[in-house]
Amino acid sequence: MDATHKAQVIANEKNLLSAMKTNNVELLDKLLHDELLFNGPSGETATKAMDLKNYRSGNINLHTVESSDLILSVVGDDVVVAVTVEIQGNYLGQEINGKFRYLRVWKLFENNWKVIAGSVVTLSTDN
Repeated sequence: MDATHKAQVIANEKNLLSAMKTNNVELLDKLLHDELLFNGPSGETATKAMDLKNYRSGNINLHTVESSDLILSVVGDDVVVAVTVEIQGNYLGQEINGKFRYLRVWKLFENNWKVIAGSVVTLSTDN
């Protein structure tokens, strides 16, 4: 994979976190593949439709979404990203204040990188 594709995935990671923080459903819709499967910290599996519905509800208010420790791994035409994200705010009525480790798989579709799979685990919380 060339440096341009790596730079595009890193930029899309930043855009994804920004969209989470600002409830930008339009941008989330562009970055997430329609067949996305995502495992949450308690083991539940969500789809893109479920995720977008949660953001559209207005019940997600995140005031801190900051990433660190980003690692990229190229597997064929796909890119696997592992990243730590500090999140503070409210997610569907629950206060969140902690660090989480995300794993996302990005795939290129007609010049657009999209997340096709992912998961998150809790590293630490201050609740």
